[in-house]
Amino acid sequence: MPDGSECGAEACTELKVGGFVPLSTADWPGRLATVVFCQGCPWRCSYCHNPHLQPARGEAMLDWHSIAARLARRRGLIDAVVFSGGEPTAQATLRHAMLEVRGMGFGVGLHTAGMYPRRLRRLLPLTGWVGFDVKTLFSEYKAVAGVAGGARALESVHAILESGVDCEFRTTVHPDLIEARTLRILAATLARLGVKRYVLQEFRAQGCPDSSLRAPRSAGYLDEDFCLDLARLFESFEVRRA
Repeated sequence: MPDGSECGAEACTELKVGGFVPLSTADWPGRLATVVFCQGCPWRCSYCHNPHLQPARGEAMLDWHSIAARLARRRGLIDAVVFSGGEPTAQATLRHAMLEVRGMGFGVGLHTAGMYPRRLRRLLPLTGWVGFDVKTLFSEYKAVAGVAGGARALESVHAILESGVDCEFRTTVHPDLIEARTLRILAATLARLGVKRYVLQEFRAQGCPDSSLRAPRSAGYLDEDFCLDLARLFESFEVRRA
């Protein structure tokens, strides 16, 4: 999986966009944000709730220039623009789009799973907040993401923490994909690395293409005692219920 280089000025003018939310209070905590969903992701997480964003080109692509013009009209109405996906860092054009958004006076947020660590390092100076998706133990990524991408994800974790950018790390919890013991080890690993804010997100069936995962099941181990044990490892800890 190559970690692509920067694009030239002309090539950088067109970000592939598969979705757009004009106003969100959830995608950058404490900020009013517009969310741009970038098209394309090389991983195939079985619980993905945006599978239509996985292909490099989607059925209903949005024009970045039109979105940028719309953002320019939203000055004073929103604080920030969050690039989500898909996987935003899969596109070399993302840096140009971030610079364009910053030039409008908006903060720039980023949702990423960290599969392009070298490109991520170049983007972090432009970014005010990062939401990082940790799939499972770094040695076991293939079981969740479909590829053995744990080494790249770990490199990206180091890059984010070294940058000092405001961030949260979060893990989606499905009982068929991550056991209580695994989650304890993962939380302890992240705490040792220096993660300060950690969020567990209960799996949501909406959009998930895997019917076996959509069958009603809760991670019963996310009880008060379990969560209190994990909370002691971090400055900030939260469980986002489905």
